[in-house]
Amino acid sequence: MTEKMDRRSFLEAAAATTAVSALGAAEASGAPLPGKLQLGPAEPFTFERLKDTARRRVAEPYHPPLQPDPEITGKIDYEAWGKIRYDTDYALRIGPGRYPVEFFHLGMFFRKSVRMYKVENGDAREILYSPTYFEMPADSIAHQLPKGAGFAGFRIQEPVDGPLDWRKNDWAAFLGASYFRAIGALRQYGLSARGVALDTWVAGRSEEFPDFTNVYIGPETADGLHIHLLLEGPSIVGAFRIIAKRDGAVTMDVDCALHLRGDFIRFGIAPLTSMFWFSEAVKPTAADWRPEVHDSDGLSMWTGSGERLWRPLNNPGRVIASAFSDENPKGFGLMQRDRNFDHYLDGVFYDRRPSVWVEPKGDWGKGAVQLVEIPTDDEIHDNIVAMWVPQAPAVPGSSFEFSYRLHWLADEPYPAPLARCVATRLGNGGQPGKPRPKGVRKFMVEFLGGPLEKLPFGVKPEAALWASRGTFSYIFTEAVPDGVPGHWRAQFDLTVDGPEPVEMRLFLRNGAEVLSENWLYQYHPF
Repeated sequence: MTEKMDRRSFLEAAAATTAVSALGAAEASGAPLPGKLQLGPAEPFTFERLKDTARRRVAEPYHPPLQPDPEITGKIDYEAWGKIRYDTDYALRIGPGRYPVEFFHLGMFFRKSVRMYKVENGDAREILYSPTYFEMPADSIAHQLPKGAGFAGFRIQEPVDGPLDWRKNDWAAFLGASYFRAIGALRQYGLSARGVALDTWVAGRSEEFPDFTNVYIGPETADGLHIHLLLEGPSIVGAFRIIAKRDGAVTMDVDCALHLRGDFIRFGIAPLTSMFWFSEAVKPTAADWRPEVHDSDGLSMWTGSGERLWRPLNNPGRVIASAFSDENPKGFGLMQRDRNFDHYLDGVFYDRRPSVWVEPKGDWGKGAVQLVEIPTDDEIHDNIVAMWVPQAPAVPGSSFEFSYRLHWLADEPYPAPLARCVATRLGNGGQPGKPRPKGVRKFMVEFLGGPLEKLPFGVKPEAALWASRGTFSYIFTEAVPDGVPGHWRAQFDLTVDGPEPVEMRLFLRNGAEVLSENWLYQYHPF
């Protein structure tokens, strides 16, 4: 599904900090002095110029990114790559310099060279690679890379005036194809965003992974750090502008212009990529010692008509693609709602992983939020993709422009006033103390907050249920006996024949009053 190394290895390596090189050694070797990056000649630069470049290149033959000496980079494995540390004295500082930038070295998992530029005062100057920028063991094979090998990506360090040591902490990273990620309010990395998703798991087609080939960093303003990126693949060319800001959490304002050489069935805009192995809903017996393992537990949607939807994630037995048709959506995102450490028990802190919300700017027209769920038997694979797929055909010669804001948070930026779903649990159907009928599955769906907190004593919410097939029985609601105000659960049994998935919908109401968001679920009969 991706071109990346496994996700846990990336998180460990990308979090590695750098040591300070010796000034005397740099002077003696004739290499750049600390803080003095080697720069190419200045060229005028604006976002409009970058968009013009993208428009021009789409009519030209595709030229893949440079891969300097693949024989050498192929030997820079995870262990060797992890020993190569960027020297923080060479961190890129632009304007106020609040957000220092460091660069990733090439290696086995990141062989393509990305051209990096510093943008200041309307000019762009290429940052020329030098091994002096990195500390690496004397016997590292990376020393054998040719001059001007280039960089694999970059990361943005914590603000120099912030509470954390900027030399040891970063808050955003761009590495591999068009992938990038940021930490949220809880200071943990997790899921990724990317420029576009092209035919992700479309039968009979290969997914295409275009690259950010040119990166222009700067200027830095009160709005954040401006990052411009040229995206190119065999079938697409695009220009991106991202204004990234670290302020409690992370926000990224994204503008993109995309031009197609090829055609796509699933043309994904603002795609998010995450990992879901198992949760409290369904867990294979003794599959793992931890109660839950996931970066995200659900897809949240706010439709153009104002409806609030929650779709818990699945780890299905086969690839499943779901589409939620909409027009001018207000937002969608992959959320990590469960913030209880005891539900994970893992030192990698799944309870702190960020939620990412996509907030469209302007009218996106007709299309669908599409969710692709891919089977996995481990946590090292990203197996969840959520994206907006426009209704307009993605054919050669077509162009698209989209603007949106990415919110990397602990929760949704615009929570609904309704009760939200906080857990989905499955078990054998039937009544306790009686024989359990075959082919019957019991569901427990928990909701919390909103109008449920204000229900008069003695009033029970009603469960409004729907399923694409099967029959419901043993339906009732009750307050969860944990003493938490507004914590209710709906319980019901579903009887269904055959293995095909069942689409389900549930919300709580009190007469005509809607009390909760809509719980959507795709049930895969056992």
